[in-house]
Amino acid sequence: MVRGFEYKRGQLHCEDLPLAEVAGRVGTPCYLYSASAIVGNYEAYAQACARVPVSVHYSLKANSSLGVLGLLARRGAGFDIVSGGELFRVLQAGGDPERIVFSGVGKTSDEIDYALGAGIALFNCESDAEVELVNRRACKRRLRAPIALRVNPDVSVETHPFIATGLREHKFGIDIVEAEELYCRAARMEGLVVKGVSCHIGSQIFDIQAFVEALRKILALVERLHGRGISIRHLDLGGGLGVGYRREDASPTIDDYMQALSRELAGRGLHLMVEPGRSIVAQAGVLLATVLYRKRSGAKEFVILDAAMNDLIRPALYESYHDIIAVKPNQGPPVKADIVGPVCETGDFFARDREITPVAPGDLVAVCTVGAYGFVLSSNYNSRPRAAEVLVDGAGFTVIRDRETYADLIRGERTV
Repeated sequence: MVRGFEYKRGQLHCEDLPLAEVAGRVGTPCYLYSASAIVGNYEAYAQACARVPVSVHYSLKANSSLGVLGLLARRGAGFDIVSGGELFRVLQAGGDPERIVFSGVGKTSDEIDYALGAGIALFNCESDAEVELVNRRACKRRLRAPIALRVNPDVSVETHPFIATGLREHKFGIDIVEAEELYCRAARMEGLVVKGVSCHIGSQIFDIQAFVEALRKILALVERLHGRGISIRHLDLGGGLGVGYRREDASPTIDDYMQALSRELAGRGLHLMVEPGRSIVAQAGVLLATVLYRKRSGAKEFVILDAAMNDLIRPALYESYHDIIAVKPNQGPPVKADIVGPVCETGDFFARDREITPVAPGDLVAVCTVGAYGFVLSSNYNSRPRAAEVLVDGAGFTVIRDRETYADLIRGERTV
């Protein structure tokens, strides 16, 4: 089992709380997160490097629930945002604006103004046009906006093509070959203060050497910039550290990752910024669901859950694997089945031809490693209310998002 979840007395627990107790009081489907697992992963980043100053900016796109953000904000976390809405969420959760980094390829004038007014720490700019826009908006407010350029180091990594970001053909960042001249132009702009260099090569990366290769390319750029009179104070290495989705997966540890970066940076006088998301929250969450039916069609067996692709789209979108386990395992040999939801799509599945402990209608199952890109990607497809979210701390829990009602589905709509 992953951190925060284990079987005790024949039932699956999150920390000291039986998952069946949550289902009985909150219902299903339900996202459930372990506070201790989230905090433990965050602290593994924050405390990993003694030789290099580090700041950890949690990436909101992985999981932006206020309860999760507040948990991290109380421990001094910074945040990496990619929209004005995410900035609003951080501020509502008590996050410090001076520890917020604004990334993303398509910042609007309104979002830039909002971030300038909030006094965020840094804009990670991804094009020459964006640099010019941030400069104009800052000058209008008689401010100087702190910026870094997100540089594309052209490093190839083994990951799903939808989540690779570090090659020239991707929409992200500025080609490292062109970055030097843009830095020189930005340094002359009245409304900007050049502070750092940023990069992000992708997600679900298990090869730490790929991060080291990108870092070395960035350090070479920093040396060239210093030679042209541009002083770089920090490096933002983004996130992307992979996590295991199968119980047998061997993924790199946070400590191994941070130590590899610190060895490259030791003695250089640079501040390291990291933007982890998935590796902080993914394994800290499960999707709790109830078995509705068992169905057989020819040689094919189906287990139909009350959760669906609108609750967790990753299997349909990426063909991603998630362990699915019974909350209270039954006796008997495992069955091989497609584990599916009730949405009217053939793509509405969590697993195909998967062996699972025999389950019956009314039994509870947990879809594992969904704390990242789970609820945050959910929708109301088929007019299904979105699930509740619960944060577990020890033997107690807090509902951090109420289950939506049918009335919530039409809030803001009107007939004509």
